[in-house]
Amino acid sequence: MADIHVPKLNNNDTEYQIVEWLVGNGKPVIAGEPIAVLETSKAADELEAEETGYLHHAAALGTWIAPGALLARVTAEAAPQPAPASDVLETEPVAPEDAAGQEDVPVAEPVVTAPARAAMEELGVSHAEVVSLGLAVIRRSDVEALASRRTGQAASDVREDTSEDVSEGVPGDVLEDVPRPVADAGAHRLSRVQRAVARAVTTSHATIPAAYTVVRFEVGPLLERARGLSREVRRPVGLAELFVQAVAALHPAFPLFFASVDGDLARPADAPRVGVTFDMGEGLYVPVVHDTGSLKAIADALMRYRLAATEGDFRERDLTGANIAVTLHTDADVVLAIPLIFPGTVCALAITSPQPELVLAEDGTVTARTVANIGLAYDHRLINGRDAALFLAALRMELHA
Repeated sequence: MADIHVPKLNNNDTEYQIVEWLVGNGKPVIAGEPIAVLETSKAADELEAEETGYLHHAAALGTWIAPGALLARVTAEAAPQPAPASDVLETEPVAPEDAAGQEDVPVAEPVVTAPARAAMEELGVSHAEVVSLGLAVIRRSDVEALASRRTGQAASDVREDTSEDVSEGVPGDVLEDVPRPVADAGAHRLSRVQRAVARAVTTSHATIPAAYTVVRFEVGPLLERARGLSREVRRPVGLAELFVQAVAALHPAFPLFFASVDGDLARPADAPRVGVTFDMGEGLYVPVVHDTGSLKAIADALMRYRLAATEGDFRERDLTGANIAVTLHTDADVVLAIPLIFPGTVCALAITSPQPELVLAEDGTVTARTVANIGLAYDHRLINGRDAALFLAALRMELHA
């Protein structure tokens, strides 16, 4: 038996409300599967099961629960568990014939989970659109389904997991009898981070007509400069920090590279916010450098994100709001990388590992230098190949200024 306790979700609240149970009481659950949605003062968070078995609720829907309190248990057998007494407070829908004579009651605002809000920003889905769904809790999969209907793509292509698709339109009493999937022996279940990456890739490939340009940069002088700057700002400075600073500096001259596409409109960004990829072996994270005003601020942010990536300990603000991305490919043998254009952005810059190169001069002398292939993936609706080449040329000048 495994107990599931409520984690500390933020530093401002002493208790959270259970707004949705995603797995019924006594029903089978798979390790890593979302089981409940808890609402805080700032967001709504999904909690996952850590083991496979049968889930038993220890608290009722709609109740408030403190960090550290018992939320549920996962057992190996489907032993009957008494339902929390406060379950009787759950209300049934009012039938039309019972509603006669009642005053109109305003429709409550839905709870929008943090992943759903991020998806709304990425995919350009408005608040009015999600309210029109009539759901009490809006999840990322609901937002993706809305976005996919715009493009004519089948919603099942971008749903988070198949069990949600089965449940739509099925009455609750029938759904109780639908068996939930059980993990195959030896099968690997994708983590939440891996599933998020898969959704982003699917949406990107389905909606963004991407092109790619790559240019070789000499980075030896940059690496030498970075060593001196590390001592100056007393923070680690490498190619990532220097490229983030240089990319952000190009925002005034290349506003379309920081824009987003909304139908037939390009919406420019008010300021550069640079997403940077981190893959520590547990999945891909793309936290955002919001303050690009100084190299020290950039170095501070990236140092904190490197630590957070090892634990997956990011705040919601860390992972939202990017309008351009810098992808890092630091394995020594990687000489070319074509990055994904993340939904909600139109460009992604790829930085590969520096490589030694020998140069033969006309007089027969051989000199050594350090180079890296710097690639730009871009949305062809806004940017063409000449624009991309000009951007990369300006980037090189900015780095060596």
